[in-house]
Amino acid sequence: QVQLVESGGGLVQAGGSLRLSCAVSGITISFNAMAWYRQPPGKQRELVASITVTGNTDYIDSVKGRFTISRHNPKNMVYLQMNSLKPEDTGVYYCNTYVQPSDWGQGTQVTVSS
Repeated sequence: QVQLVESGGGLVQAGGSLRLSCAVSGITISFNAMAWYRQPPGKQRELVASITVTGNTDYIDSVKGRFTISRHNPKNMVYLQMNSLKPEDTGVYYCNTYVQPSDWGQGTQVTVSS
């Protein structure tokens, strides 16, 4: 069973930065493409960024150039560096596998004030 524990969220002003962390257990992330997702208030969860086993990354257009996903395989950790935050980045952020995500963690709340 996959266990995912997200942390690092908080309240920041627009233009600020946050670094999210995700501790993963139950799977070895070096064998899995991983991703960060978010659920804005009143909306469905959406994919934000992904990273392949070989380290290739991809982002939704709205965060390109501002967010950076990374992984630390020995620690089985996944990170999301978020810079130049905007109010529309507000939401609960989750990490999970990119393919067939399941066993969602509690997520970490990110609130960006204008």
